[in-house]
Amino acid sequence: MKLGVPKQAQGIIDTFEKAGFEIYIIGGVVHDLLINRPAYDWDFTTNATPEEMLKLFKDAYYENDFGMVGIPNDEEGERPYEVTTYRTEHGYEDFRRPKKVEWGKSLKEDLKRRDFTINAMALRQAQGKRSYDLTDPFKGQEDLDNKLVRAVGDPHERFKEDALRMMRAVRIAAELNFNIEDETKTAIKANAKLINKIAAERVKDELMKLLASPHPYEGMVQFKEVGLMQQILPELERCFGVEQKSPGRHHIYDVGTHCMLSLKECKNPDPVVRFATLIHDTGKPQTYKKLENGTITFYTTK
Repeated sequence: MKLGVPKQAQGIIDTFEKAGFEIYIIGGVVHDLLINRPAYDWDFTTNATPEEMLKLFKDAYYENDFGMVGIPNDEEGERPYEVTTYRTEHGYEDFRRPKKVEWGKSLKEDLKRRDFTINAMALRQAQGKRSYDLTDPFKGQEDLDNKLVRAVGDPHERFKEDALRMMRAVRIAAELNFNIEDETKTAIKANAKLINKIAAERVKDELMKLLASPHPYEGMVQFKEVGLMQQILPELERCFGVEQKSPGRHHIYDVGTHCMLSLKECKNPDPVVRFATLIHDTGKPQTYKKLENGTITFYTTK
């Protein structure tokens, strides 16, 4: 297939191949290219070690234990290109990072450790051509066609390795307007409490990305369905079932549904504004009162 690969990214690929190394385009950019979305954040994986990569690029840097080498982007303000050595991971103890990382021997080994099938595809330049061949060992293309976010392998294992993947599943679904595959959804429900093992800043980042997505309402519906709302925004979860419909009042939905529909109708793309819209009535359950005439009020008392 023909791809619109940026000039610098193409140069990186050519440099690796000229040196005799394998190099593949990987990550979210692959599924973006396959469904004709704007492609950003070009990431790569290779059989070259970090030390070998540093010899190929004079301005590259390596400041981690995970085999990721950064190459500064020529475009000012743009994220660096990231090239990671094939690797396997072992001994997750904090539900976020592996205790042990080993360099892998093959692309499939590397793809096997990734989160979702649509992120476990890779593109390699056909020999001597400017076209690319797709490697897809976990049927990510099929899930793209069916608009599904599905975990690679056993979803329980994937979420116990990195609990933030549960939030990522919801966020990706909101960005692409996809559904979460049933077994993956069941595994999120079963492991939802593990999200509390993740730093609040990381969870907040995923939540803001969800709210900034093209489909924040649909994303929040799945956020609630899989049990993550109960763990992350319990104040909002408590709003569901708190009735507002009563004589002399204009509301027809319970508080939680009203909050969700307010988000759906929010036209401002700012995720902070969308978040404020979503939680604007979360104080109501604590102030609920039903008068003798059936009127429901939410007045605070001193």
